[in-house]
Formats: sequence, structure tokens, C-alpha cells
Amino acid sequence: MTELLNLELYKFLLIFLRVGSALMLMPGFNAGYVNTQLRLSIALALSVILIPFLSDKLPPIPQDFASVLQMLLFEITYGIFIGIFMQIMMAAINLAGNLVGQAIGFSNAQMFDPAFQQQSIIVDTFLTIVALTVIFVTDLHHLMLSALIESYGLFPAGSTLPTGDMSKTVSQTLAKSFSIGFKLGSPFVAFAIIFYVGMGLLSRLMPQLNIFFLSMPLQIYLGVGLLLITLPVMIIWFLKYYENGLQLFLH
Repeated sequence: MTELLNLELYKFLLIFLRVGSALMLMPGFNAGYVNTQLRLSIALALSVILIPFLSDKLPPIPQDFASVLQMLLFEITYGIFIGIFMQIMMAAINLAGNLVGQAIGFSNAQMFDPAFQQQSIIVDTFLTIVALTVIFVTDLHHLMLSALIESYGLFPAGSTLPTGDMSKTVSQTLAKSFSIGFKLGSPFVAFAIIFYVGMGLLSRLMPQLNIFFLSMPLQIYLGVGLLLITLPVMIIWFLKYYENGLQLFLH
């Protein structure tokens, strides 16, 4: 009985370390308005549920303490990697929000972002909240949890850390997120170029007027109107990118 209890506790600990460390960083679950006790409860419940399904994928208990400690640290690293990977993909919508805010003149209009517990451009906060809401409404967070569970096939418990592959994946995901974020905000980059070129021409024609000060309301109205038109396409495109990114862990 003692050996059985130790074995079950060992399995639970291995699963909990990966699941718990990932949940602490996964978008939505790591938001500041989700208290630590709730995240811990979700991680504990998931770990207990997954024991019967992942038992055959877990290695036997090592004989020495150093091997046990190394295995536990590896599981924490895998969980952190998965959580950071999802956060990097989420950065695409943050970059788009910054581009939108700069283009429509809201770069100095900042508010408290409840998801990241910091000040950010109001448009960035708005797009982040909309994206997270749609992720949970469309049950895309189920795919996030599935990717976490399926990671045991990609990164078997007790295996050596593939540091080269992990660093390569992070760098590629960063580049892809920057590309997607710029594409999402590209209509506003074009809008800003056209608008400022037009205002520059007007200021040369009427140098006695402060054109850029007088054009600020027009810039805001046109920018907000463009945002309302492009918002559905932006969110759908981001969700498609996010879903495709999670397919890396599924097989």
C-alpha cells in the first residue's frame, strides 16, 4: 500500500509541475483578475484527472534523489516553455494594438490593463480583452489545454531538455508573432501615412494654421471608424493564427 501511494504521489507531482507551471503563464489563466487560489485549484484538479490517462507515459521512479530533482526541474521547464510559447503568440495582438493606438492618436491615452496588471495603450487593452473573450467564448482554451496534455508526446516526461529546438521554436514564434501583429495593424499604418502626408501638404499650403492640432479630432474619428470596420477581421485572423500555432503540440 505504501509503495502504491508513493507511486501515485510521484505521478501526481510530475503532472502537477508541468500543468501548474504552464497554467501560471497561459493567456487568460495568468490574468491578474484570476486569483492564485483559483489557478492552483484548476491545476490540482487537472492533475488528478490526468493521472489515469498519462500513467503509461510517465517514467518509473528514479533510485537517487539527484535524478528525481532533475526530472522535476525538467517538468517545470517544459510547463514554463509551453506557457511562454502561448504568451508569445498572444503578443501579436498587443503589437497590433500599439500600432492602432499610434495611428489614431491614442498613444498617450493609457489605462490599467487588468490582464497584465500594468498601464498600456487603451486600444491595446481593448484588443487584448476582446481576443481573450473570444478565445474563451469559442472554446479555444480547450485547445490550449489539449496542447498542454499532448505535449507529453512531444516532450516525454523524464527526457533530456531539447534546448536547441526550444530556443529555435521561441525565436521562430517571436518572428511570426511580429509578422502577424504588423499585418493586423497594417491598415492603420497605411492610414497614418496617408493622413500625415495629407496634413503635411495642408500645413505647407496654410502655414499660418496649426493643421496638426486642428486635425486631431478628424484623426480620431477616422481611426475609430476604421477600427470598427476592421476589428472582426483582425480578431478572426488572430484566432486562426493562434489555433494554427497550438497545432505544434498536437499530433
